[in-house]
Amino acid sequence: MDNKCNNVYSDEVEKFIRSIKFDDKGLVPVVVQEVVSKDVLMLAYMNKDAIKKTLKDKIACYFSRSRQELWVKGETSGNTQKVVKMSYDCDVDTILLFVEQTGVACHTGNYSCFYRDLFDDSSKNGA
Repeated sequence: MDNKCNNVYSDEVEKFIRSIKFDDKGLVPVVVQEVVSKDVLMLAYMNKDAIKKTLKDKIACYFSRSRQELWVKGETSGNTQKVVKMSYDCDVDTILLFVEQTGVACHTGNYSCFYRDLFDDSSKNGA
């Protein structure tokens, strides 16, 4: 499957969706990464419809587990995620979205949802 979103055709999309290992609720986890900085922004979930809409519109669309509905990232806040690339892991049970983030990704107002450290030993390793 071509990894450029603008070249994804419906037959390829359907074939890809059939290969995904969705959970028992019909969802697949999605790791979202900023394409330039490589910052991990958030973890969300998609169902089949969210994947199709994301590939069609090139704007990240997720499935809200709390509201039980599709939500287009930034539709109300303006903090959009333009999808540049969609990849998947070796087990075909996790999606990786590379996005151009406009504004913040986290509903708390932080740029990334991963703003709290439990442990950070990076200074000892020279990172």
